[in-house]
Amino acid sequence: MISLVLPVLPAFASGYERVAIPMDGGHLEGVMFRPRGAGPFPAVVALHGCGGLWREPGKLSVRHSDWGERLAAAGFLVLMPDSYGSRGLGSQCGVKDMTVRAGRERTADVAAARGFLQHRADINAAAISLIGWSGGGSTVLNTVRKDKAPQDGQPDFRRAISFYPGCRAQSETPSFSVRLPLLILMGADDDWTPVAPCNYLTRAAQMRGEPVDLVVYPGAVHDFDHPRLELKERDNVAYSTTGKATVGTNPAARADALKRVESFLKAP
Repeated sequence: MISLVLPVLPAFASGYERVAIPMDGGHLEGVMFRPRGAGPFPAVVALHGCGGLWREPGKLSVRHSDWGERLAAAGFLVLMPDSYGSRGLGSQCGVKDMTVRAGRERTADVAAARGFLQHRADINAAAISLIGWSGGGSTVLNTVRKDKAPQDGQPDFRRAISFYPGCRAQSETPSFSVRLPLLILMGADDDWTPVAPCNYLTRAAQMRGEPVDLVVYPGAVHDFDHPRLELKERDNVAYSTTGKATVGTNPAARADALKRVESFLKAP
């Protein structure tokens, strides 16, 4: 799938640099946060949600800036592929008939990102993990399935984290089975991607002896880990029962998630 490694583009803004990720038919745009030192580093592929990577042209979203800087400070090289902007798309939060799907195009993007990192001399190819939010979290669930294991002879992802994914499609799939450690983080009051399907999925995986853990934060809603998002109701939301959803920061849940994510990624 990876035909060549394109050169890193000039830094776009402080804290991260723009990169081009080769894949069949062209390349993905993305951003990369690099830790201090020479490496080789462990790495994290981080997947945006339905709102995309950017809050406006030239300005990375607050959530992605925050997580990128934090994970880089913890010693990880962080790669964030832009699945929407690379295809000329904006926010997809209100789109039901998506052309960039979690189970197809975005899982291909994940494979391209893993290959891109494994061709870099400053990366430990056997220490690449995966994290995603909402729609990106659903992509994580698709990626870690046993029947989606890489066939390129390169090391697989080491660990995976999914923030408030939509679990219904996976929980209704008899063949769903997880091949690597997976941590799911959700708010108990999430009315966009409800907890129940993820709870069912987790229990079923645990009964099969698979390394899946679910953490549910009381009182938290969608986007609870955002650095500073006022609690509000969003309109024109796809895949919700009412077309609306509550989003906002939950300080206690966010604080625990920040610690839990770093500890999980660094676990032996």
